[in-house]
Amino acid sequence: MDPESGLDAVRHVGITGGTIVAISETPIEAPEVVDASGLVLAPGFIDLHAHGQDAVSNRLQALDGVTAALELELGVYPVADWTAAREGDAVIHYGASVGHLGARIKLFHDADLGSWATLSPERTDLLTFSDFENKDTNEEERTRLKELMDRGLDEGGLGFGLGITYTPGASRSEILELFELASERDVPLFIHTRSSNSGGTLGAFQEGIANAAATGASLHFVHLNSSSGELAPTVLSLIRGARDRGIDITTEAYPYTAGSTRIESASYDSWVGRDDADFGSLLWPATGERLTAESFARYRAEGGWVIRGGRREETNAWIVAQPDVMVASDGIPFLYGPAHPRGSGTFSRILGHYSRDQQTIGLMDALKKMTLLPAQRLEHIAPVMRNKGRIRLGADADITLFDPDTVLDRSTYEQGDIPSEGIVHVLVSGTFVVRNGEFIEGVFPGRAIKSERPN
Repeated sequence: MDPESGLDAVRHVGITGGTIVAISETPIEAPEVVDASGLVLAPGFIDLHAHGQDAVSNRLQALDGVTAALELELGVYPVADWTAAREGDAVIHYGASVGHLGARIKLFHDADLGSWATLSPERTDLLTFSDFENKDTNEEERTRLKELMDRGLDEGGLGFGLGITYTPGASRSEILELFELASERDVPLFIHTRSSNSGGTLGAFQEGIANAAATGASLHFVHLNSSSGELAPTVLSLIRGARDRGIDITTEAYPYTAGSTRIESASYDSWVGRDDADFGSLLWPATGERLTAESFARYRAEGGWVIRGGRREETNAWIVAQPDVMVASDGIPFLYGPAHPRGSGTFSRILGHYSRDQQTIGLMDALKKMTLLPAQRLEHIAPVMRNKGRIRLGADADITLFDPDTVLDRSTYEQGDIPSEGIVHVLVSGTFVVRNGEFIEGVFPGRAIKSERPN
């Protein structure tokens, strides 16, 4: 099944040196032949929003059919150091945007954050600097910040990652100037909108759209579901209207009604001092307990990931059904313990629960949302993506084969690291990383996906 051409038929696919070299209606002679009868052969799944940039998370991602997992929402800083640290040790392809949050820490404290999401417990001291979250920048600081962000592009960053809800001190002027720089450099911005406490949900999206309209920058809103909630139909109508009028704007969602983020982040500042009754929607995955005011304060001082439920399944299913909303996991790292199941089951959940069982969306449309559309979102800044997300001659042999009758997520909120089922084979650059449903140890075919834009 190839979402680019619409081909949905029995074919024999030949691979040489990491490239698809034959697609034939008749059998192909080859040194090694894999019988894929009864399976769907699709492009490998491309996750634009994966915080799990580590070996433990990559294992679960591969078992969910993912061949490229990218950290585009929050990005990393500095980019070159982070990219070099993963070289030769990656099961699947990886890459990141230039992280605005990390650049602010560099600006105010001359400290290198790396990845906010996979920050080791020994370095969470970096997150105690409240000014990187809450301090505004003056004109001189904004100039320096833009220099830092610009440098990240030169180091291979895939655009700008702005988690604005985590940096409430960043003024609208600061964000606008970053849009201007992105437009100047012809790179996309990946945006977690400003908190709804600052102008409401619609206002948060309108800020991004207005900035894109004024500057001509390309814009991608992350997790439409958790950012828009019950206003999703209105927000998607806003996005589509802007797109119809020439703005390059896209969005994504993950197929779960609960979200997750760091409990010590600015997004939970407004929870301090609430009554016990308000904390029942919070789950601490390390212990499986529901929080109280006391345990919230204790875990907030400790730091870590918390799961928060409360969104309606009806709205969730409606979002999944929208053909122009890409699939992206927002997967939390499993590096330091239990985490949200979206990091291990997002793609199988779409294919099994929503496409097959609920018939919420057709299989080809579902595959397009997790392969071709993500590749097209990046191919302007990273030309290597033009050969990913497709099954055609000359395309990269990043391939996922799954059983359409059994594919399904198995992880739960209480146990988020159970591998998906029905993902039978996964190849990255023509190398098996999953074979016959089993993860292959000791192979590292993943390569960095980096920008290739002119300075």
